[in-house]
Amino acid sequence: MNKAWFPCLLLSISLVFAVDPPLETYNVDRSSLSVSGVSSGAIMASQLHVIYSSRIMGVGIVAGVPFACSGGTLAGLATCMKTPSLESVYTFEALVSSGALFGNVDATYHMRHDKVFIFNGIEDSVVHPGNGPNIARFYEHFIHDSHNIKKVFNMHTEHCMPTDKIGGPCTVLSKTNFLNNCGYNGAFEILNFIYGGHLRRPSQNTTAAGELRKFDQAAFFAAPPITYSLDNTGYIYIPSRCLDKSHKCKLHVALHGCAMGRHYINEDYVKHGGYNEVGEINDIIILYPQVTPITLNPYGCWDGYGYTGALFATNKGFQEEGLRRMMKQVMGGW
Repeated sequence: MNKAWFPCLLLSISLVFAVDPPLETYNVDRSSLSVSGVSSGAIMASQLHVIYSSRIMGVGIVAGVPFACSGGTLAGLATCMKTPSLESVYTFEALVSSGALFGNVDATYHMRHDKVFIFNGIEDSVVHPGNGPNIARFYEHFIHDSHNIKKVFNMHTEHCMPTDKIGGPCTVLSKTNFLNNCGYNGAFEILNFIYGGHLRRPSQNTTAAGELRKFDQAAFFAAPPITYSLDNTGYIYIPSRCLDKSHKCKLHVALHGCAMGRHYINEDYVKHGGYNEVGEINDIIILYPQVTPITLNPYGCWDGYGYTGALFATNKGFQEEGLRRMMKQVMGGW
């Protein structure tokens, strides 16, 4: 073979096996860790919060169902989504309390001062809006001050992540990317409530002047991430003032819903969900883990019913442990 071909051959090989850069560690206030999600991402956000409540201080739940509502089956999840009147909130509370006794979730007293933001749209045709009050009752059992739970149940929105400038009509199910223009900045409202109500609100002219980066998500799993329906690639948005790591920042994990990962909508959620602009002007790093579809999970949902195993809603869950490692890496400790 002509030696002139060697450089081209090596370049081709390197492109085939190229991986995203590693997730870096930043200057993060470890007491500032929060999570949120929409749809299945809301289910996972609640699971992460309950499981790691000694580390996570706030959660935003958009179009979700109560913790462990599915009972570990897809049929159970479907029932929760459509018929919240059949849900036993007391059972969910007891399950968490017993899980804490067995060490499957953190002690429940860690939740007593946390902030919880709950959003369920009146027009939601995918997740019955009656789930919102049930989620609130679940958290009222563990959180001492009712002012730490914000309930938004009066907006005429479909099943979506509500924004104030991006997406389709608010009351129409937008299967293109599930981002709806409702004149309501859901990302800001969530983060502002979680972090005390004093954040700067983005204007229509605010730009995300920091960096949206891909990272090697596969590095956080012992087996190939596809085993757990997780993508090899994740995203992280680093605000301008957080880039050089001299300025202390907060960390928020934003979890997409079913059919909202990059496999389905490319980078719509990570670029246009509203979080980056809020993070930019308030020094909040946004971590965007990604799910990818598999046979057991054809729509790329986070595990809220047990497709990764019976321990899916515990600290032994495969997805939860991988997410914990990502958060630990960004913060430089746990």
